[in-house]
Amino acid sequence: MTGLSAFTDSTGGLSEKEWDSLAGNRLYSLSDWLRFCADDIGGSVTAGAVHTAQGAVPVTAVAEESNSFYQWGTQLAARGLPSPAPAGLLVGQRRGYQTRLLTKDGIEAEQAAPGLLDGVRSLAAALPGTELLPGTQSGPVPCVAEFVTTGDALALRAAGVRTLPVLLTTDAWVTVPEGGWPEWLATLPSKGRRDSVKQEVKAFAAAGYEITRVPLSESYEEAAGLLADTQKRYGHPYDLYVLGESFRRQSVAMGPRAEVLFCARPGERPVGFSLFYIHGDTLYVRAVGFDYERLVRGAAEYFNLVYYASVRIAQENGLRWIHPGIESPDAKALRGARLRPLWLLDLTEDSPLEGRDEEVRAHNAARLTSLGEISPAVAKALESDLFAPFC
Repeated sequence: MTGLSAFTDSTGGLSEKEWDSLAGNRLYSLSDWLRFCADDIGGSVTAGAVHTAQGAVPVTAVAEESNSFYQWGTQLAARGLPSPAPAGLLVGQRRGYQTRLLTKDGIEAEQAAPGLLDGVRSLAAALPGTELLPGTQSGPVPCVAEFVTTGDALALRAAGVRTLPVLLTTDAWVTVPEGGWPEWLATLPSKGRRDSVKQEVKAFAAAGYEITRVPLSESYEEAAGLLADTQKRYGHPYDLYVLGESFRRQSVAMGPRAEVLFCARPGERPVGFSLFYIHGDTLYVRAVGFDYERLVRGAAEYFNLVYYASVRIAQENGLRWIHPGIESPDAKALRGARLRPLWLLDLTEDSPLEGRDEEVRAHNAARLTSLGEISPAVAKALESDLFAPFC
């Protein structure tokens, strides 16, 4: 499907069963998640999907996007690189920081990429001046993929994309060994780190904290308040209503899979939360927030709630992975995460990044070097073979 009928619904007209058979274990590619992305508050967007006989990919017509991570102009400008116009076609969904080329059983990304590339480019050519992107001029609109894996970027390059991917961030994945907690401790980068984790667990218990587990549908307002506290602490703009409404819509789309851990002392309001999902063999940490003014000094509430509780839940459910997501590479590496790259790839045929390979590669290499210099733990955690093709 390559015409405007790609926007029939968030799966481009495919049934949920058909789509989810393609999505497999990828939480942020599921039809329910795409429905949330289509309905989430903020910006002016329309969600859809391009699919072929071999695979599929979500797409989003972006007239205006409120999330700066998905504003390709903002991301490229921050790196001193030229950018296409801000309104256009996002290849991928607008929440979750996980864009994947989805393929049918037995089909590799390299086989599906040519047809999907033709499909998204044809869609970009059909969008100018439509009600989905009012005010855009004649000619194809920008067509940009964000938060793409190295494998998919290589597949799209082989299919004919002439620009070099730009390194956006690292994506963290924590292995949960079969033995659970003790075996996970043994995977940490040093004895000193293992001893620190044990002390953090003891300090958390000594502070009298208890962890409760509730559905997001019953707790989205309280979670939003704690997320607002975190946004305020770090100087990020926020709107409490928007945060709460986004969580509410997420709970509607995702149902009982959306769960929240709260951290509190008996008789007191929670001081922290972690929103998570279990899907396939992975526990996905989606959002966290804390009332920092009420935390107990030295009690390590963040690490106990987000990492150590997650390891135990993963063990109880026989899961293989914890996915704590992007950003904060040092904290994640120190707790056993492997760090993989996520890329921005401009698929636009006349991209302003075309012919800038040397400049882009220099940026990617410098960013990789700076990541390795954060700490020895980060340097060890970087999966260098996944960075190498574009650095």
